[in-house]
Amino acid sequence: MSLHLHGEFLIRITRLGAFNSFLLRDADGLTAIDTGMKGSERAILSAARATNLPITRILLTHAHGDHVGSLDALHAAFPDAEVMTSLREARFLAGERVMDEAERLPGAALRGSYTTTATRPTRLLNGGEQVGPLEVVASPGHTPGHLAFLDTRDGTLIAGDAFQTQGGVAVSGDLPSSFPFRPWRPGTHPPPWRAPGA
Repeated sequence: MSLHLHGEFLIRITRLGAFNSFLLRDADGLTAIDTGMKGSERAILSAARATNLPITRILLTHAHGDHVGSLDALHAAFPDAEVMTSLREARFLAGERVMDEAERLPGAALRGSYTTTATRPTRLLNGGEQVGPLEVVASPGHTPGHLAFLDTRDGTLIAGDAFQTQGGVAVSGDLPSSFPFRPWRPGTHPPPWRAPGA
């Protein structure tokens, strides 16, 4: 685990070099954004203790295991914390694994490691809403109900998996090819394959 401070308000907690959770300082404590994979709660709790502030909110970008794996453990440590995500992602957290009619496009499928949790959201979010200093940004694509969060104080965007930066910047689903294929660099030539519907 590694900790990185970003500006005045944000702490990034990284596990295995690629999996991020965040703590955001707010007027009434800390907002945790994504809880990482199972076992990440120890680092999140350690970082929170170092600030001497309680976690008052837990926001989830989406219901994949590397983003909600430690939700139950973190919520057990802070049972009064509000838990928030979109309605669509809340249904995944409850164990639903079917696509809505509007999501059934040619080549579309639910992808990723959706995780069922015991913890249920206490508030469901829509794009445009405000949670403390954060503006909720609807960003479906990686998952049907994916959310991002914009800190209106300094312009920091917590994008979840709406785009990735491992191996180069790419939007979700548009991954650069890797070994044994020739590497793709944005702006040079298209990758040798595209996700269905891309």
